[in-house]
Amino acid sequence: MTDVAEPRWLSPDEERAWRAYRRMQTVLPVALARDLARDSGLSDPDYDVLSTLSEQPGHRWQLRDLATRMLWSRSRLSHHLARMETRGLVRREADVDDGRNAVVVLTDHGFATLEAAAPAHVESVRRHLVDLATPDELVALAALAERVVAEVGDLA
Repeated sequence: MTDVAEPRWLSPDEERAWRAYRRMQTVLPVALARDLARDSGLSDPDYDVLSTLSEQPGHRWQLRDLATRMLWSRSRLSHHLARMETRGLVRREADVDDGRNAVVVLTDHGFATLEAAAPAHVESVRRHLVDLATPDELVALAALAERVVAEVGDLA
């Protein structure tokens, strides 16, 4: 007979925390995406692409690395970038170091769009999360999130 460990069931407090986290994980992104679309016309993935590119040297990044960062397939990102290109937010250039890859570049219009969207987006983040927490809760949230990412691994 094999010894099988008993499941480590959640205590009532642990279960309450888990269920609250799961619900927050559903409602918070929806609220933030709704506000972002209303305030700027950008989708959450649009904002993610623009803000990620804005943080890179020269506002450019290899397509494969951007896809990895976003946890998207290269194909999915390519299709999304095509829609963003038609709006003048980004452009793709050939990668001179790797002919099989492309470089995604944040355009001046894309950067201006991000700059215009950022204040309302940050206000939405404040309204739906930051201002609801005490300073100690924010420190605890950051510590927990960083520990989870370190344990699970930053998949990007």
